[in-house]
Amino acid sequence: MVFREGTMTLRERISDELLPYVKQPGQYIGGEWNQLVRTGDWERAEVKVAVGFPDAYTIGMSHLGCQIIYWVCNHMPGVCAERVYAPWLDAEQVMRQRGLPLFTWDTRQPVGEADVFAISLQYEMGFSNVLMMLDLAGIPLRAEDRTDAHPLVIGGGPQADNPEPVADFFDLVVIGDGEHSMTALVELYREMKRQGASRRDIILEAAGRFDWVYAPSLYAVDYHPEGTIAAVRPSSACPADFTPRMRIERCQTPDFETVGFPTRPIVPFTAVVHDRISIEVMRGCPQRCRFCHAGYTKRPVGVRSVDRILDIAEEAWRATGHEEIGLLSLSTADYPHLRELAERINARFAARHVNLSVPSLRVDKMLANIPWMVTSVRKSGLTVAVEAASDDMRAAIRKKVTDGNLLEGMKQAYAAGYNSVKLYFMCGFPGERERDITAIFTLAHEVSQAKRGVRGGPASVTASVGWLVPKPHTPFQWAAQKTLDYFEQARSLLRSTAMQHRSAVRVKTHKPQRSILEGVFARGDRRLAPTIEAAYRLGARMDGWDEAFNYDTWLRAFEQTGVDPAFYAHRERDYAEILPWDHLAGGGRREYLEGQYDDVFIKLAVPRTPMAV
Repeated sequence: MVFREGTMTLRERISDELLPYVKQPGQYIGGEWNQLVRTGDWERAEVKVAVGFPDAYTIGMSHLGCQIIYWVCNHMPGVCAERVYAPWLDAEQVMRQRGLPLFTWDTRQPVGEADVFAISLQYEMGFSNVLMMLDLAGIPLRAEDRTDAHPLVIGGGPQADNPEPVADFFDLVVIGDGEHSMTALVELYREMKRQGASRRDIILEAAGRFDWVYAPSLYAVDYHPEGTIAAVRPSSACPADFTPRMRIERCQTPDFETVGFPTRPIVPFTAVVHDRISIEVMRGCPQRCRFCHAGYTKRPVGVRSVDRILDIAEEAWRATGHEEIGLLSLSTADYPHLRELAERINARFAARHVNLSVPSLRVDKMLANIPWMVTSVRKSGLTVAVEAASDDMRAAIRKKVTDGNLLEGMKQAYAAGYNSVKLYFMCGFPGERERDITAIFTLAHEVSQAKRGVRGGPASVTASVGWLVPKPHTPFQWAAQKTLDYFEQARSLLRSTAMQHRSAVRVKTHKPQRSILEGVFARGDRRLAPTIEAAYRLGARMDGWDEAFNYDTWLRAFEQTGVDPAFYAHRERDYAEILPWDHLAGGGRREYLEGQYDDVFIKLAVPRTPMAV
């Protein structure tokens, strides 16, 4: 390798100084099939947008939301949007050693030279990666330390519904849908850039013009001595003639049927999580399960027509040659035209050897869907979201189904040829009893044995158990999350119950430490920003990956910053308490959510306790 100091472009340096020294260099190459940006587009653009996903390429490339933002921005005249992902640990190390900045994937531009850096906040365990990406890009971590020379850093996505733990790191946060909001913000940026406006002027104008834009720097938070919030008020950063709105609304896409959608999705050079055509058939969910954040915030429900979905599928297949079409939504089984859609997709694509996949089914939809799924959907295994293993607990969390529904549906599935099933459960609901935990194995065993009465031996059943993380804007926003000891005891109970029986059931759990941290940040406030930064400085990143996650690093960060994580995770909130996200619109009136939470304990006939552990 010949190093031509001072003459090599960033593109050349990445090829020479990064790619030969990392595992899976294919994820950093860029230039994939159907990439929208071409050489010179960035330099000619009036507004340059870096679309960031704070996780590895293999995850981010499968994220439909970022694909949509990339698509709609690049269809705006004079705008160039390029993709950015979090480098894996080995790549980050090499980049720091060689002095390589964070770059865009499409044409390898320095992210720090973008006008706008839009970052998707999909899950709490991506927060450390946000700081890593800002740091690698040469952008000050704290918004207050940035100048006009730095990009405007904008956050959006599910975690934007309570961005307070990371509020200090963002200039603007978008609440709600991204298609309309992102194009409107980019257009505003273009307008004010032409006027020579400063970043401060742009922030003020965005906050004043759009009721779904949250500018954290314009707000200050006061606290009671015991740590709860006393008030959210305008900050000293507000000019004398500007008063920020004290209620931020949600941006909702009014034209879900026709809004821009990536009909030429990028085809990666390396394996990614979901290498397929992904089509969002419905946005939102009509069910409102009491633990589900998206079910309360993504309303009203938007539905795409069968014809529109078929048009997208046809164009995307011709552009990619993918062999699978995934129908995506929070609850695809509730899509009102699912059977017609599946049959028409199958009629058009079966001869091309293209499979159809649907996400996990709701139990009460199995009886209606199994018959047509036999001929229309790839028959590998069945995935069913059960959530709770007893009828009364399902009633408490608003899953309106019974064990009888599940077993009858599974018998039809076995008769149709299915041999294996994956059942999703959650542990840690308010009012949960020991019998609710042991019932997980019992119900899974019954599902397995139900095949004996239909054909052959027992079915292979995997019971996947997750740990409840109470979310903002849901009835569980006041609930105390169960403690780490509780979850560890629940794991042991599940294991011992399974070991007592010879069964075709496999119970899978993961270590609950990550769920505890998610519980802290899901309902946290601005006082957590120093902890997140401290954890990053101590080495936290890629926290969603088992091979990178280190719980002790986070415990050290809490200790360094004097923060008690139990205050955020394991404390039952009072209805009168001001919550960190109360000034941000959710999806339901507070009185409605309170009534829904009270009904949990009525259904279970147990009292609501200050520490439900």
